Amino acid sequence: MRKVAFYTLGCRLNFAESSDLMRRFSESGCEVVPFEQAADLYVINTCTVTAAAEKKCRQIIRSAHRLNPEAKIAVVGCFSELRPQEVEQLPGVDFVLGNRNKHRLFEYMQEGSVKTEDQAEAMPFVPSYSTLGRTRSFFKIQDGCNNFCSFCAIPFARGRSRSDTIERTMQTASEIARTGVKEIVLTGVNIGDFGRYQGENFYGLLRQLEQLSGVERIRIGSVEPDLLGDDIIKLVAESRKLMPHFHIPLQAAHDDVLKKMKRHYGRSFYADRVDMIRRLIPHAFIACDVIAGFPTETDTQFQEGLEFLETLDLSALHVFSYSDREEAAASKIPAVYGAGELARRSAALHALSDAKKQAFYVRFSGTEAPVLWESDNEGGYMYGYTPNYLRVRRVFDENLVNTIVTTPLRALEKDAGKDWCFA
Repeated sequence: MRKVAFYTLGCRLNFAESSDLMRRFSESGCEVVPFEQAADLYVINTCTVTAAAEKKCRQIIRSAHRLNPEAKIAVVGCFSELRPQEVEQLPGVDFVLGNRNKHRLFEYMQEGSVKTEDQAEAMPFVPSYSTLGRTRSFFKIQDGCNNFCSFCAIPFARGRSRSDTIERTMQTASEIARTGVKEIVLTGVNIGDFGRYQGENFYGLLRQLEQLSGVERIRIGSVEPDLLGDDIIKLVAESRKLMPHFHIPLQAAHDDVLKKMKRHYGRSFYADRVDMIRRLIPHAFIACDVIAGFPTETDTQFQEGLEFLETLDLSALHVFSYSDREEAAASKIPAVYGAGELARRSAALHALSDAKKQAFYVRFSGTEAPVLWESDNEGGYMYGYTPNYLRVRRVFDENLVNTIVTTPLRALEKDAGKDWCFA
């Protein structure tokens, strides 16, 4: 197996796991090549969070087979976990591994073709991290979820919540630090649940990560609002290493819809989390996940929710259109709204997000901030981020890659990707 190509769909967790697989193949003498090139093995790490994600998985699998019909194809991850029989019927597929065993892909390659797994086998916790960007590493500290929200299939694809001990997690963090990256991004399915079943907690891990040598920034990934305690917010407020950046899923902005979703909080509790962050860290970036078009959400509930979101001092929304997942409790509930309403609601939420992000950026126009410059050369430009996640652009300079430089935040504009940035 001389040349191996990877394609990763979905979340940061998948990117961390794919990076670990790449290192294993590379250390064994294989050449990792771009996915568009001819390879002997194509590895596709899949997502199943929406029907659109599954459709994309099928497209990528077929495109790999077209690139080299003689190559082997390994399909791993969430789509493989939930739909193994469907995946194995796709053209050219030789290996089908879900989340319980995808970390063992290299070993299976040595043993021969594996089509399906024992679905009763427990899913272990396997730490992983990415180093592909040279500047930031996505560090998987937790996996799985016990919440079983009514819209979500992830507990079925990723299993129950699990993590390593603080001691072993710090050992992996030290390993990441030795790669030379300046920033670690903590990721998982439900990272606020870290350590619960070892008698430890996420706050305790953050306290230890503050002492990590060799890394200048620790950025916290998505944390459920009911797991974002006062102690964590206060710690970030006092820290120079933990970045002032919060990603707090809301999912719906109306209490009745939140109950139908089986979420563990109401919107007043969510507003309290946002208010506390703003009091202690006024400059923090606060992002919020919202689902447009949960089937029981009426037009009135959506409008009331939209008005509530307008009152929150958020920096951006991550908007997802509702997608039926057959494993989830809400599956097949008929929508109470009419045709075309899902797209309208999504557009309204996207417009609100854009306005909030612009307003947040405007607060800092004319100031300066330390920017960690990234390695990608995008049409002669490079991008970087401030501690509070403001995106900044400048002419590409190889000497600035993976350096933190205090930079003026001047003209605010939208880049080619239609996202706000300082240039």
